[in-house]
Amino acid sequence: MADLVLSQSSFRPRLTWDRLPGVLLCVAIAASAYAAQALEARWLGRAWLEALVLAILIGAAVRAAWTPGARFQAGIAFCAKTVLEVAVVLLGATISGSAILRLGPALLVGVPAVVAAAIVASYGLGRLLRMPHKMALLIACGNAICGNSAIAAIAPVIDADGDDVAASIAFTAVLGVVVVLLLPMLSGLLGLSPHAFGVLAGLTVYAVPQVLAATAPVSSLSAQVGAVVKLVRVLMLGPVVLAISCTNPQSGARRGAKRPAARLHQLVPWFIVAFLALIAVRSAGFVPSDLVAPASTVTGWLTVVAMAALGLAVDLPAMAKVGPRAAATVTLSLVFLGALAFGVLKVLGLA
Repeated sequence: MADLVLSQSSFRPRLTWDRLPGVLLCVAIAASAYAAQALEARWLGRAWLEALVLAILIGAAVRAAWTPGARFQAGIAFCAKTVLEVAVVLLGATISGSAILRLGPALLVGVPAVVAAAIVASYGLGRLLRMPHKMALLIACGNAICGNSAIAAIAPVIDADGDDVAASIAFTAVLGVVVVLLLPMLSGLLGLSPHAFGVLAGLTVYAVPQVLAATAPVSSLSAQVGAVVKLVRVLMLGPVVLAISCTNPQSGARRGAKRPAARLHQLVPWFIVAFLALIAVRSAGFVPSDLVAPASTVTGWLTVVAMAALGLAVDLPAMAKVGPRAAATVTLSLVFLGALAFGVLKVLGLA
C-alpha cells in the first residue's frame, strides 16, 4: 500500500459510499481500542495506554498481518485527513478565553515564550540527530504544545506521511505516561506549592487528562491551575499551525505555487480558521456549558478513529529505522521543556 499522505488540498468532507468500507474498518479498530482501554482500567486500576495510542498499535498490527485492499483506501484516507481535521475544529469548543485571562499577564506571556523556545530547541535536536524535517517538526510541536493533538493538527499542513505521524505520536505517548508517573514526585523534591506545581504540570505534561492525572494526587488547586495553564498551551496550536502553513517551504499549500499567486485559503488551513472561530464563539458565551463535555467526547472519538487510519498506514520496518533517533529526540526535548518550565517558575517567584 502506498504511503498515506495527509494533505490539505482538495477538501472533500462528504462521506460517500466508496469511503464506507474503509471508514467502518477504522471505526471497528477505534472501538477495539476503547475496549482495550476499558480492560486496562478494570484489570490494572487505570488505563496506562489511552485509546488513541492503542488505535495506532491495533491498526499497525492489522496492517502487519493484512494489507487492506483498494476498496478500503478511500475511507482510510478520509479518516486520516478529514475526520482528523474535524476533531481539531471541535477542540476549539472546549477552550474558554475567560479562564485563560485569570492566569495573569506574566504567565500569559510566559506560556507562549516556553512554547516557542521548546519548538525551536526540539526541532534543532531532531535535525541534529538526523531526523527527517517533517518528523522533527511533528515531534517538536507535539512536545511543545499538546502532544497528540498538535501532531494531528500539524500533519495535514506539512503533508506528513502516516508513518511519521504514527511514530511521533507513539514515542510522545510513551514519554507522556512516564511524565505523569514521575512528576508528582518532583512536587515534594522541589518543595513546590500546589499552585506552582499546577503551573509546572501545565507547562510540561502533554494532554489535559494527563495533567489532571499528574496533579490530582497533589491537590485540587494543582489540578485546576494545571488544567488552565495547559489550555493556554493548547491555544497556541492555532498560531503555530498558521505560522507553519505560511512559512514552511514543504507545506502542501505552497509546494509548486508561486508566492504572489497564493490565496488566503491556501495559506491558512480551513480547520484552523474554524478552530479559532469556535474558541471565539465559546469565549463570547454562545456555546452552552452543557455542550462542552459532549464536544470533548466527540473530539476524542473522532481523533481515535483518525489514529486507527494512521495505524493502518504504518510501515513498521520504516518506523524501526528512525526509532532510536525519535526516542532520543522526544526524551531530550522533554527534559529541555521541563527545564524551561522550572525557569518560568523561578522568574515568577513561584519556585
